Amino acid sequence: MYVPNIAHSARTLNGISREDEMARSSIEWTEETWNPVTGCSQVSPGCDNCYAERLAHRLQAMGNPRYENAFELTLQLDKVTDPLSWKKPRVVFVNSMSDLFHPDVPDDFIWSVFDVMEQADIHTFQVLTKRPQRACDLFDGYTLPNNVWIGTSIELDSYTFRANYLRKIDAKIRFLSCEPLLGPLPSLDLTDLSWIIVGGESGPGHRPMDAEWVRDIRDRTRAEGVPFFFKQWGGRTPKAGGRDLDGRTWEGMPELHR
Repeated sequence: MYVPNIAHSARTLNGISREDEMARSSIEWTEETWNPVTGCSQVSPGCDNCYAERLAHRLQAMGNPRYENAFELTLQLDKVTDPLSWKKPRVVFVNSMSDLFHPDVPDDFIWSVFDVMEQADIHTFQVLTKRPQRACDLFDGYTLPNNVWIGTSIELDSYTFRANYLRKIDAKIRFLSCEPLLGPLPSLDLTDLSWIIVGGESGPGHRPMDAEWVRDIRDRTRAEGVPFFFKQWGGRTPKAGGRDLDGRTWEGMPELHR
């Protein structure tokens, strides 16, 4: 087991106090967010209208000290050990404001985050990346703790190769976030995947999502017994288009680690 060199304490970083609770999330497929890293850089077309970048600039304008550099990648050292103090089990989206496998995040820092998740095993952690190749390389020979889910984003058929790297990671739950879905995914292989999330883009300049793209993925998940979660149609705001698909909501999800 990797032992993190980040002390578990209530000290502050740059005058910022450690929050006692996680940040409640409006994301439908999770309960809380935890951001030991903030900031990122664009890697594919799904990043063009990044909600996290817009939010980071808004928080900077509001004077939030964590975002004094807006969306520049920042290691939030005082946040790493937060889950060790959380007493109530939660489903936690890791790094909603970044990508833990960004090339500028040191390997040792990533291992520190994963060690904390392993120790905080009353929680279910959902780690999502657009850089699964780095995760695959880093985790060669390593089995992820059962309470840690690993996923990758696929927005266009030309990025379905990301799932191939995901499949090489030894994890109980591997999932895909097809959001924002920007085209059909005829090449998508669902082998060894445990969960599929689909959603449309929201915000200024949002790109529309065709219902047939969604139905095709839904139908294939049902045929193969993979849980399917439809998050949103998207629009000017995340909830503008609603969540109904063919007269109902779809909230399939793997069994939680409790």
